[in-house]
Amino acid sequence: MKKLISAFVLIFLIQFSFAQELPFQEEVNNRAKEIDAAGWEKGSAVFTGSSSVRMWKNLQEQFPNTPIINSAFGGSQADQLLMHLDKTVLRFEPAKVFIYEGDNDINAGQEVSLIMKNLDELTSKIHAKYPNAIVNLIAAKPSPSRWEKKTSYEALNDLIRQYATTHDQVNFVNVWDIMLDDTGKPRADIFIGDNLHMNEKGYELWKEIFTPFMK
Repeated sequence: MKKLISAFVLIFLIQFSFAQELPFQEEVNNRAKEIDAAGWEKGSAVFTGSSSVRMWKNLQEQFPNTPIINSAFGGSQADQLLMHLDKTVLRFEPAKVFIYEGDNDINAGQEVSLIMKNLDELTSKIHAKYPNAIVNLIAAKPSPSRWEKKTSYEALNDLIRQYATTHDQVNFVNVWDIMLDDTGKPRADIFIGDNLHMNEKGYELWKEIFTPFMK
């Protein structure tokens, strides 16, 4: 009897474990279906990461000469992108990958060193499969709603910059400086009401910064 109960418990635990989804699994799956339905090209520029990229609605229009896949999912952190790297990046055989992670990670209290470790693992996994792909790591942006964490964001950006200079096929995309006003604080006119996400004017600034990396 005890063996029978133990068997039932084991079956339940196995079924329960399979029923558990990874963080953002549903959103990643839905986004993948949308991308597949629209059609995509091998060798595209893949933009992924969290909501600052996901909400870049006119990204393809701003860079019409480059096929772009936007697989970002809102609220994500670098370790969560790692969980979904196959579905969001690797399956597309990209020529370029743009990654925006670190913003939510710092806000969630993660150490900068851990975020950098995750970014290194993301880059390494991409290059292990596609050695010629260019990985563009996007700086964490300054935003009014998270300005009290400025020091941590600057520390992360400095580490990303150093990482890019010491690794082949890796670039640092500095969006931080252009988003500051003359007093050194985040520009008030480039954010929507939550003071975290950008409006069209903010993405126009990003277009200016990203243009050299799209050539």
